[in-house]
Amino acid sequence: MIILILTTIIAIIFYSRYFPVFGIHCFNLKDLDWDKIKIIDLRDYNESYKNPIEGALNIPIAYLKRNFREIPKREIHLIVSSILEKNIGIRFLRKKGFCVVGYSIVNHHQLLVRENSLKIETNG
Repeated sequence: MIILILTTIIAIIFYSRYFPVFGIHCFNLKDLDWDKIKIIDLRDYNESYKNPIEGALNIPIAYLKRNFREIPKREIHLIVSSILEKNIGIRFLRKKGFCVVGYSIVNHHQLLVRENSLKIETNG
């Protein structure tokens, strides 16, 4: 019985972190309508400081649980640095009643990573 309980707990943890969230698409930041949606930057302060997104509300994923009330109740687009941040952020915000319509994965090399392909964006 204890093995079944432990297996269930481990399965729930892996599901919430690593199993992909379906129905939310990856968008390039240039393609967004900034007037209709609110951009939430879930990257760590160290990453968002080096590559800021103008007009985005910066709430790192570690602080999301205590600061989610600062997010306005409108459609949300997430800026994240990994698929793990995307999965955790979308699931948490959906539980709190927010409408997440998309995400962008940005890292320090300016890569936009999609779960099935890799698109490299160059400045030039």
